[in-house]
Amino acid sequence: MRKFGVSFSGVSLLLTVLLTAATAAAEYYNYGNALDKTFLFFEAQRSGKLPASQRVKWRGHSGLKDGLAQGVSLEGGYYDAGDHVKFGLPMAFAVTMLSWAAVDNRKELSASNQMQQTLWSIRWGTDYFIKAHPQPNVLWGQVGDGESDHYCWERAEDMTTSRTAYKLDQYHPGSDLAGETAAALAAASLAFKPFNSSYSALLLSHAKELFSFADKYRGLYTDSIPNAKAFYMSSGYSDELLWAAAWLHRATGDQYYLKYAMDNAGYMGGTGWGMKEFSWDNKYAGVQILLSKVLLEGKGGVYTSTLKQYQTKADYFACACLKKNGGYNIQTTAGGLMYVREWNNLQYASAAAYILALYSDYLSAANAKLNCPDGSVQPQALLDFARSQADYILGKNRLGMSYVVGYGPKYPSRVHHRGSSIPSIYVQRSSVNCVQGFDSWYRRSQADPNIIYGALVGGPDQNDYYSNDRSNYEQSEPTLSGTAPLVGLFAKLSGNLGSYGGGSSKPYQTTKPPASSYSTATPTTYYTPKQSGAQIEFLHSITTNWMAGNTRYYRHKVIIKNNSQKPISDLKLKIDDLSGPIWGLNPTGQKNMYQLPQWQKTLRAGQAYDFVYVQGGPQAKVSVLSYN
Repeated sequence: MRKFGVSFSGVSLLLTVLLTAATAAAEYYNYGNALDKTFLFFEAQRSGKLPASQRVKWRGHSGLKDGLAQGVSLEGGYYDAGDHVKFGLPMAFAVTMLSWAAVDNRKELSASNQMQQTLWSIRWGTDYFIKAHPQPNVLWGQVGDGESDHYCWERAEDMTTSRTAYKLDQYHPGSDLAGETAAALAAASLAFKPFNSSYSALLLSHAKELFSFADKYRGLYTDSIPNAKAFYMSSGYSDELLWAAAWLHRATGDQYYLKYAMDNAGYMGGTGWGMKEFSWDNKYAGVQILLSKVLLEGKGGVYTSTLKQYQTKADYFACACLKKNGGYNIQTTAGGLMYVREWNNLQYASAAAYILALYSDYLSAANAKLNCPDGSVQPQALLDFARSQADYILGKNRLGMSYVVGYGPKYPSRVHHRGSSIPSIYVQRSSVNCVQGFDSWYRRSQADPNIIYGALVGGPDQNDYYSNDRSNYEQSEPTLSGTAPLVGLFAKLSGNLGSYGGGSSKPYQTTKPPASSYSTATPTTYYTPKQSGAQIEFLHSITTNWMAGNTRYYRHKVIIKNNSQKPISDLKLKIDDLSGPIWGLNPTGQKNMYQLPQWQKTLRAGQAYDFVYVQGGPQAKVSVLSYN
């Protein structure tokens, strides 16, 4: 099920293929557009009572009685993936990643008007964590029974499965889960500090208590919550304790937390483990990069020696990703994708790409190089690697497939996601029961009725092959932990390009373009007046071009901007003289008439939205037909 309408006129099949491939290549770099969509995924995953500002309209209220059977209100938070369990560990990791983006990519997020969306996404998680931590040594770590939930295929609004809540306490410890939640709240306190100091202080208070609980009463959370073992089995808790200490040090400046990370560096593996992955379960590379920042900023003091050991392991991870680690490198597919595991591999690529983009910034700020066994490397190489993973995710791969749902001309249309695969309760009001969902919706071959925009699916196998099959959950299921790092990654890359919506950039390890190629970006502006003085502005530019046979084709980018003082909705456009494909608008069914996609029905005052099209010859003529 494709989101975008395509219009062809007198174009041969061969030329159609060339146009599609060339346009897809240009679209890899619209990181701003991809960033905007990732927030919609988090809205689609919301549990609880949805706000009036909810943009994903096919979702409704759900899980309103979570925790009540145990005498606690656990409404809110996020559903983990294509299911309806609220697993604490990956949810907390996702909030930590979102918060890291809000802290270290504040400039880029603010420039793209996405800072508020980022904070909303964080707060939907942190408000839930506050409810889940009613006492210093109590943390409710899960809502929902993974076994019964996975036996049913039904909408969140129709849930009939168990909503049992599971808790940690001093008799049932979980240092990994409590530590990760402490890290999430500490990072979130930093994110909110410039905007809401009282809420920031509240988050920090909970973070400190949870860290003390995690450290004092040690144990694996999956031993205390056995129901989680089959889904998010923890491999240890030492990395989460170091991770939480590192974030609390950054949030408070308190040397106690830095001393903790230094005193336990060897015992807990912080300076011992050299990693080739970073994920919801394995935080070592994140700890090592975060503490390297302290050293690179010249704040090591008496801990300089130990911090250098941490940085040595941070370098190990970075060099392994660049394949300059003396043979101890990551595995990549033929298409260049970081490959760690068969199940949901893209979560490892997205997380690694983001923290390497951050490490590139930390090194650059200190005028430092990355020292690898195979030679010194400039920090830019880390950013180039991060960009290569982002571009692969957005479509630069053998299938030309974007693995972010709803982005680009080709993306997964049969996602392993209950809510996406079953019509909305506002369309099909009768309930869909547990077995009926499998019979009527899970097994159907048609595309999902609800596009879950911004979801990063599990992704292709080690041969770069992806099966667009709802039942292939290893490849087609999206997760919080996989999608969350994309916020910071896309923000960094869009800001690095210095243009609205992402623009274009130099591809990772590209070849030199032919001398005949050139690019222009001279905007032309059209004003369309309407009653009460409202104005819609079109900024039209050519961002790139290429030769196909004897014809030169151009990628046209059009920014629609609402220059009025009030929101406009249901905008209808007429586009004449269009002979090639178009992305970013939906056809209305009438000749030459297009409208904004469902998720962008309204343009706020001052808000802009862009679409692109490709064709040879003169540009198409864009005009406004109507709007409200």
